[in-house]
Amino acid sequence: MEHLFEQDWEITPAGGATGEAFFATNSHQKLFLKRNSSPFLAVLSAEGIVPKLIWTKRLENGDVITAQQCLDGREIKPSEMADERVAELLKKIHDSIPLLTMLRRMGKTPTDSEMMLAEVNVSLDAELLEHRLVQTSLILLKKEVKNVSCDEWAVCHGDVNHNNWLLSEGDELYLIDWDGAMIADPALDLGLLLYWYVPRKDWADWLKKYGRTMTAQLELRMKWYVTAQTLLWIQWHKEKGRQKEMQHWLTYLEKILYE
Repeated sequence: MEHLFEQDWEITPAGGATGEAFFATNSHQKLFLKRNSSPFLAVLSAEGIVPKLIWTKRLENGDVITAQQCLDGREIKPSEMADERVAELLKKIHDSIPLLTMLRRMGKTPTDSEMMLAEVNVSLDAELLEHRLVQTSLILLKKEVKNVSCDEWAVCHGDVNHNNWLLSEGDELYLIDWDGAMIADPALDLGLLLYWYVPRKDWADWLKKYGRTMTAQLELRMKWYVTAQTLLWIQWHKEKGRQKEMQHWLTYLEKILYE
């Protein structure tokens, strides 16, 4: 990575699971570098959803290095997820034709409810399948799988945790970490955000900021996708030996099912 820059640049790892991200810093500028980032990044930058893409370089070995603005700022607080600007940016993402077109060009096809249920079924191990809450969740998913099918496809982030929302010192809001981007029902993102961060009594008001009306069908779709995603997280944490996190999501699953 160092050979891409002159000597006054300092290259340091940016952390993360892949080890493919770095910071490049000199006295005038700080860049965020990533090896073999998705070509989707260019469209996200052009749409103003992630910090600006500065350049892209292909190395002799075929690797592609991208450099983005590295902005000073902070992740937004859980209490800020109910803000209007969060709703507006998520709406912009879900309505974006350029984002949807690029994912389709990259070979992505819609992930529908039947596909997600199939993923849940093959992911859960025998021990979890004996758990009461998991069994109740699967009954719900199987009963409603056809009732939540829709043809309202959008680019979904898939992990709208507040840690992935960046507020720059210039008061610009971005949604970062797009490695899990998919074409799906926008209820997938909406459900995760509302269940995690917004009191149920405020859901209708938040959705007005987003630009749509709360309906029983939308509520069912959100509950369905949050349930499916939560089951997948429970299994993932179990496989990683993270018992505390697994128990946290099992408790959360009970809240989804019975609140």
